[in-house]
This record gives sequence, C-alpha cells and structure tokens, in this order.
Amino acid sequence: MTKVFPNGPSSSCSDAIETVLTVWKKSMLLNCEGFTVFNAEGNLVYRVDNYLAGNKGEILLMDAAGNPLFTIRRKRLSLADSWVVYEGETGANPRFSARKQMNLLKSKCLARVVELAGSWSGKGMSVYEIEGCYGKRCCAVYDEKRRIVAEIKRKEAAGGLSFGTDVFRLVVQPQIDTTVAMALLILLDQMFGSSSTTP
Repeated sequence: MTKVFPNGPSSSCSDAIETVLTVWKKSMLLNCEGFTVFNAEGNLVYRVDNYLAGNKGEILLMDAAGNPLFTIRRKRLSLADSWVVYEGETGANPRFSARKQMNLLKSKCLARVVELAGSWSGKGMSVYEIEGCYGKRCCAVYDEKRRIVAEIKRKEAAGGLSFGTDVFRLVVQPQIDTTVAMALLILLDQMFGSSSTTP
C-alpha cells in the first residue's frame, strides 16, 4: 500500500513558509468516521473520531494526543445550514460562525465563516469565504483581504497515481492557524461531503 505521507518539501517561493498537511478521511479507530491528519514528516497532528456515524450535529477536532481543540456544532432551528465552532470541548467559548451558501448559481462562495466578536485573536474580526468544489477536493479559503490563506488540493502518489478523494492535501499559509484551517475543512465536509450533487 502506498504511504499517504509525506508531502515532500514545500514549493512556496516566498519567505513565509506554508504548512502542508496530508488529510486522510479515515478514523484511527474501528467503526468510526473521521479524519487522520499528518504533517510533512509523517507525524500525526490532528484527528477526528466520530463514534456515532449518524451524528452529523457535533464533531470534535483533537490534537494527536486526543486533546480537544474545537467542537463544531450544527445550529438547531436554523433555516440555513449554519454551524458554530467552539473552543475546546465546551459550548461556552464560540469562536466562529459558519453558513453554507444556499444559492450557488449566483455565487462562487461555498461557505462564509465569521470570527465572533470578542474572540481570542485581538486582531479584529476575521471573515473567511470558501470557494471551489469540495467534492473534487479543490477549494480555496480567502480572508477579508481576498488573500488565499488555505487550499484543499488533490494528492498524487508516486508515479502520478491518484489517491482519490479520501486522501488529499491541506495547504495552510502563515496568515491563518493550521487548527482553524482544519476546522474549516471539517465544516466543508459536513456541508458538502455526503452528497455528490453538491460542490
């Protein structure tokens, strides 16, 4: 079996170094859904293990040791497909609010994510727009200045063979934390991962 990592050296030409993660849409635990995420050296950095495969209302992003980083919850009684991202495992510190774009014919935007007021960063409110096609693993995350701060890309094995859509790359620029970028990826998977007819 071909290894899903490492990615090799970064191809960025700028002084700032991007982080390239390999995302495997597979839980480390049997009978669970989730993600296993490796860095360029092949070390485990993030994991998602959803014990209730049918539970799409709450997802927990953990570090390699299983410590909770973000809890991602679907908003109840919402007309749109809306989500809230909380820090840690509690629902006390909301960090982001996310909404799926409902009319994709009039907009290239798949989802819009807003950092909630009073957030931890102290840099002012961040707004991210995600464009592309998650089903094809080809998405870009733009910040409020329209800079690409993260991308989801297909990953190829040695010899040009494709891994398909279960193994792909998350390329993260220094302007965004890798944990936040991973939370955005999970949001996209919840919004668009279960249907082949949506982007």
